[in-house]
Amino acid sequence: MGEGLTGLVLFTVAVAALSTALILVPGVAAAYALARWKGPGRGVVETLLALPLVLPPTAVGLVLLELLARDSVLGRMLDSLGVEVVFTPKAVVLASAVMAFPLLVRSARAGFEEVDPRLVAVARTLGDTRTRAFFRVTLPLAWRGVLTGALLAFSRALGEFGATVLVAGNIPGSTQTLSLAIFQRTQVGQDAEALKLAGVSVVLAFGAMYVTEVVTRRRGARGLA
Repeated sequence: MGEGLTGLVLFTVAVAALSTALILVPGVAAAYALARWKGPGRGVVETLLALPLVLPPTAVGLVLLELLARDSVLGRMLDSLGVEVVFTPKAVVLASAVMAFPLLVRSARAGFEEVDPRLVAVARTLGDTRTRAFFRVTLPLAWRGVLTGALLAFSRALGEFGATVLVAGNIPGSTQTLSLAIFQRTQVGQDAEALKLAGVSVVLAFGAMYVTEVVTRRRGARGLA
């Protein structure tokens, strides 16, 4: 159990970290665009990006499975490149990333919305390009919102189950994370082991959420100062 538990924990944490890294750049870009976009259609885009938060995870997993199936356009493209995703560790990372993406975008967007546009305008008048002003002014001022979003995304990825089980399966030693292992143990009547795994999951989730709360409180205290 010890060696297996260690492997499960390491794999689960690695999946959460990789999925967060995968969505970090596109998530920050989407959050910044939404924070600065005042035109029509913004509400529709925000709603579309937030759908994984309210849809059943199994529905998201089914959509991913259909998109990546070998007879789909994307599936044929990947197959021609020799890339296999479905029922592999790549699918675990992908499913976790999709489910965590809205949390990153929402928190990072709030961080960008707190940045005073006048500060960016000053940087532009001093000769900074739009890109340079973003990295020198906007991002440093919004970093707590971005970090909070990344931590929330990481926390969400730690416990992902529904989308993962459909698009990646529950293959021990290959695609099985802690949440999938808990499900498997309960299915075969190994409740004691399932409880041990649940305890480990609680510790991991508590640690991730505690760090998130610390960052959020500091962000709030800074806003009141």
